Amino acid sequence: MRLIPACPALLIAAPASGQGKTSVTAALARKHRNAGRRVRVFKTGPDFLDPMILARASGQPVYQLDLYMGGEAHCRQLLHNAAREADLILIEGVMGLFDGAPSSADLAALFHLPVLAVIDGSAMAQTFGALAHGLSTWRPDVRVTGILANRVGSPAHAGMLRDALPPGLVWHGALPRDPAHALPERHLGLVQGDEITDLEARLDALAAALPDQALHLPEPVAFPVDADGPPPLSPLLHGQRIAIARDAAFSFLYPANLDLLAALGAKLTFFSPLAGDALPDCDALWLPGGYPELHLQALTANTALTAALRKHHTAGKPILAECGGMLFLAETLTDAQGRTAPMAGLLPARAVMQPRLTALGLQEIPLPEGVLRGHTFHHSRLETDLSPLVRASHPNGGAGEAVYRLARLTASYVHFYFPSHPEAAAKLFLS
Repeated sequence: MRLIPACPALLIAAPASGQGKTSVTAALARKHRNAGRRVRVFKTGPDFLDPMILARASGQPVYQLDLYMGGEAHCRQLLHNAAREADLILIEGVMGLFDGAPSSADLAALFHLPVLAVIDGSAMAQTFGALAHGLSTWRPDVRVTGILANRVGSPAHAGMLRDALPPGLVWHGALPRDPAHALPERHLGLVQGDEITDLEARLDALAAALPDQALHLPEPVAFPVDADGPPPLSPLLHGQRIAIARDAAFSFLYPANLDLLAALGAKLTFFSPLAGDALPDCDALWLPGGYPELHLQALTANTALTAALRKHHTAGKPILAECGGMLFLAETLTDAQGRTAPMAGLLPARAVMQPRLTALGLQEIPLPEGVLRGHTFHHSRLETDLSPLVRASHPNGGAGEAVYRLARLTASYVHFYFPSHPEAAAKLFLS
């Protein structure tokens, strides 16, 4: 008989974005880790930046739980695997608890996860209790079991918020309003973890600010999977050498994507365009998203890499360029200050950063290789006369992103989630 692993688990949600979910999740992860517990953290929905912080806090890679991109079986398997090795599972929600389709609430209901609601109490008193009451009663299939106040002004303020809670909701304490606890932000969200020089001190300060009651473990949750487990993957990429750009300019990489490529038999090699690395010997190339607009000078200076990229493309070898990776392959890239620099020039296009968000949302992409899912989130505009190979659709309405193809180069603003269709993902890297 196959044992069903159970593990204490908690979904950290909020009434809206910007309430401090990432700070609280990171604080909990670091506090339990400092107590000697094995903590696994997940992020609900598509996101690259929050998981960087949470991985540093927990000491473990952070995977996505997304019912649209990955599907229920994939999410269930990830939780099952984590429950077999962890002492605590923490899941950071996305946006507000009930926002979106699928929402954090949908995930909590499906997997019977207790919810800790984080509420920014900085400008509230008794209304804090009304908001907590609404969150806990809106959906009967979602169990909000506790409340934590964030950005509280004083112990007296915390006491006022605590006393406003309705019966049945457990007070989990408060985090004070303190600049030492804040996580820096830029236009796509939080600053990348490796760019925050004092991140370890901030994480330890956040953990220390939590009351000792935060070390009480939530209830165990069972995470069963189908008895037969997931179907075996065919080694479609056996021996295929894939070079992957990875540094501060190209950092938007889902661990599940890397795991899948390895499971399909690929040999992965990482290199840093910013450090002046040459293109490794490879059969295929992946340029993920990131912040090329912040590193124009270094990217322009790596002329040897530009020449190698053109040679690779001319030879008919596959390239996947996502968002920032696509901008790097344009003719020019103009940053937010209006500075323009030449890029690799594989795409007849010009990329220009914009002052506001230009696209956001889940995407479904009907590629010739198969239908892949992913998401988009960018502050730039691509100017090109190229006709798209296909155009993605948005499950919640609105325009989808274009996907361009030149020979074996596939380029788009979409960040693909490879587990959504492993065979289609494999074919992107095959000649």
